[in-house]
Amino acid sequence: MPDATQTRPAITASHDVVIVGAGFGGMYQLHRLRGLGLSAKVIDAASGVGGTWYWNRYPGARCDVESMQYSFGFSEEIQQEWKWPELFSAQPDILKYANFVADKLDLRRDMLFDTRVTEAKFDDTTNQWTVGTSRGDRFTANFLIMASGCLSSARVPDFKGLNTFKGKTYHTGAWPHEAVDFTGLRVGVIGTGSSAIQAIPVIAAQAASVTVFQRTPNFSIPSRNGPMTEEYERKWKDDYAALRAKARATRNGIIAYPNDFSALSISPAERDAIYEARWATGGTTFMAAFNDLIFDQAANDTAAEFVRGKIKQIVKDPATAELLAPTSHPIGTKRICVDTRYFEAYNRPNVRLIDVRSAPIEELTPAGLRTTSASYEFDAIVFATGFDAMTGALTGMGIEGSGGRPLEAEWRDGPRTYLGPMTADFPNLFMITGPGSPSVLSNMMVSIEQDVNWITDCLSWLRSHGIARMEATRKAQDDWVLHGIEVANTTLYPKAASWYMGANIPGKPRVFMPYIGGVASYHDKCAEIAANGYTGFQFGGAEKVAQAAE
Repeated sequence: MPDATQTRPAITASHDVVIVGAGFGGMYQLHRLRGLGLSAKVIDAASGVGGTWYWNRYPGARCDVESMQYSFGFSEEIQQEWKWPELFSAQPDILKYANFVADKLDLRRDMLFDTRVTEAKFDDTTNQWTVGTSRGDRFTANFLIMASGCLSSARVPDFKGLNTFKGKTYHTGAWPHEAVDFTGLRVGVIGTGSSAIQAIPVIAAQAASVTVFQRTPNFSIPSRNGPMTEEYERKWKDDYAALRAKARATRNGIIAYPNDFSALSISPAERDAIYEARWATGGTTFMAAFNDLIFDQAANDTAAEFVRGKIKQIVKDPATAELLAPTSHPIGTKRICVDTRYFEAYNRPNVRLIDVRSAPIEELTPAGLRTTSASYEFDAIVFATGFDAMTGALTGMGIEGSGGRPLEAEWRDGPRTYLGPMTADFPNLFMITGPGSPSVLSNMMVSIEQDVNWITDCLSWLRSHGIARMEATRKAQDDWVLHGIEVANTTLYPKAASWYMGANIPGKPRVFMPYIGGVASYHDKCAEIAANGYTGFQFGGAEKVAQAAE
């Protein structure tokens, strides 16, 4: 949150574009807009750049995409100069990288920090957005670009007695910037998603005891992380252009060396040998072992059973191992996690697992928390309870489109966009990695570059055609939403009650939010639409009819 002790005069200014968010999306978008000669202001609630990596400072936080791939590809100078210390880099190094890029491109002079956007309203008369902030600022702009991130609205469940606990509480998505020392403390961890899986082994190495409250076990693959060798770094840097192009031609924007045959086309012994090799290599490339793991239940079962077997080999207590072995969803249909000795942490004498499906949490108490079967006392509680993913930041920002239509009301039954960047009745509003785009099902850096490049080219086209207003048509939007549902239903993803479906937020519509058709096909579709004069969009402005038809 912005530091309320900091004061400054309120700003009133006009720009061509206002960008919300100073993460990787907002940073690259600002850079591209400068190239068009447009004036832009970036607004962020944080005190610096980095987005998700500014806030997520919990113990063990690191990326689940290899460092050489989770980085910008638009600048040869940047990708050659920067050196990653590890194969899978930790949060501090990713934040250093964000700051390195900001310095290299001199981005901060057009950024406003410690400032939260509280409202954004479109004026149908002027075809402009007016943006208000927590500091009383008032900005007007022709275009509003949301780079607010897919995982930026941290969520704490509305537990009874939430504010009565006398100890310290933390959320993995809004971690303190100062070091947190758990030495000698009794710690409760609520949740076993990606952040918990990374944090628990680190916290357990410090704390006197760690009690983990699990609702749904998750599949996790060991990262096999290690130092970045000069040889591996050189392999990428010597051929970056070709490797980046190869990544963009994949389903998820990651070079995962996939096997293009079915898990059911070979013998069980051959199949297990491939799984063993992938497990030994580590990382999410495990899911590229066969080409049908997200499409065919029987094929998926072979991978799931293999990982469940590994969990039961690692965890010594049979009852605990059984609880940690997921059975409620196909592997990969909830975000598959990458860990460093997560399952091994349950072999420590100071770590225990509580199943809250059989004994739900009833309330927090001054001393700790109580489930339906027992009470627990803690010095600190860590909420690893995730985010209101993909939509939470957008619907909580007071965005009002044409005719004063609130975005929150427009998306009451689930987010609806055309391609991801735009939604009907919200003219001149663009969303980087918005719902309906590959976003969280991909290497975010690849998807960020795709979206920013498309938006930038679009703004250039609008300017060259003298068009002041652009928005998605209802028909194009409805067709895209239907297409997204149809593609998702060809996979196993809808079988999981995941945050992809909004299932972690009570009352949130169950809609599969990202586009699962793949990075490569999505790029081709967006390029086709642009090449045909932005089909599926409607335009307004003095010269719109003659020039848009040319």
